[in-house]
Amino acid sequence: MSHLYSFIIVMLLSTACSSDSSIGPTINDGNEQPTESDPVYYSTDQFVMGADLSYVNQILDHGGTYSVDGEVENPYKIFADHGTNVVRLRLWHNPQWVQDEVYEDPEKPLYSGFEDVKKGIEESKTQGMAVNLDFHYSDIWADPSHQDVPAAWMEITDIEVLKDSVYNYTYQTLEKLNDEGLMPEFVQIGNETNCGMMFTNAPENFPSLNGCNGNWENLGAVINSGIQAVREISANSETETKIILHIAQPENAEWWFENITADGGVSDFDIIGLSYYSQFSDTPLSGLSSYIQSFRTTFEKEVMIVETAYPWTLENADNYTNIFGENSVEPNYPATNNGQLEYLTDLTRAVIDGGGSGVMVWEPAWITSNMKDLWGTGSSWENNAFFDFNGELEPGY
Repeated sequence: MSHLYSFIIVMLLSTACSSDSSIGPTINDGNEQPTESDPVYYSTDQFVMGADLSYVNQILDHGGTYSVDGEVENPYKIFADHGTNVVRLRLWHNPQWVQDEVYEDPEKPLYSGFEDVKKGIEESKTQGMAVNLDFHYSDIWADPSHQDVPAAWMEITDIEVLKDSVYNYTYQTLEKLNDEGLMPEFVQIGNETNCGMMFTNAPENFPSLNGCNGNWENLGAVINSGIQAVREISANSETETKIILHIAQPENAEWWFENITADGGVSDFDIIGLSYYSQFSDTPLSGLSSYIQSFRTTFEKEVMIVETAYPWTLENADNYTNIFGENSVEPNYPATNNGQLEYLTDLTRAVIDGGGSGVMVWEPAWITSNMKDLWGTGSSWENNAFFDFNGELEPGY
């Protein structure tokens, strides 16, 4: 929607200015309060207003277009122009299935593989935005229920070898990016690692990284290997990269971070990253700020929402069934343009009230197109995007 981030920023400016948190956002002082027609943009040090744009390159390759007032524009530029200061991009180890299973075409790019992500980083930085590089440490989606071992590491049986593999992969990836001036400002070591990493398809003798089974020492050792690689590259880079550890839903975070810091021995990270989808969470929006404040106090880390979304309609633009349906609509936030805006505004206000450091919306550019994944053609998320079914940025309010 046009000026969505700008509008949220203006609405929240007075709230943010009144915050006295040491870790939370700070706003440049000024004698005049901005108006909606005079938007104020945050720097990443003040507050992250982020968007996960991992699908954009694939959408553009398959007929999708983005426009503002009827004029086709570069989607990265659209987000930068409307207040986005961080682009989040997922990285899979070797997503060969994109060519073999989805497109059955060896000429297709390996979307969310290194070259595709590098292209997204270049586009983002060209538009003046920072980057959050999300290492999934998997060849495919990593989430609380799916943490698959990359095919290249399936034969590993020794935790030391696995640590070295994670270190070398992380180091080499970032080294290549840094050599081209593309070092990300944020790096996630894992994605929604609620029970751990690399365990859902692990062979019997693969080192167990399942914290839910008590394997915190192994999990911590692997996470620390990734962290070490980030720190070493960042030390020789012009970019001082912040490290994020990411858990889905606030109610799961305290238990996880208590265990990973104590039994796992992990301490050298900067940000507690949370997925927050209130529709799937035991934490109501009204309780989010207290969770964030508690995490900041307990763990003395920044706290950031690195995934969230809300629908603006319950209609479909294609035959790919939408993930967010009727049961995803919260009371007082109808599935309308205004409902989406009010929800994201209130969520951002809750993060600021809790002293949090930012919000990243998940895939707000996943419009319908001829792109494919393992489950369908088009988009299962277009009703959560910031664009209408024709790829037009929604009108401002």
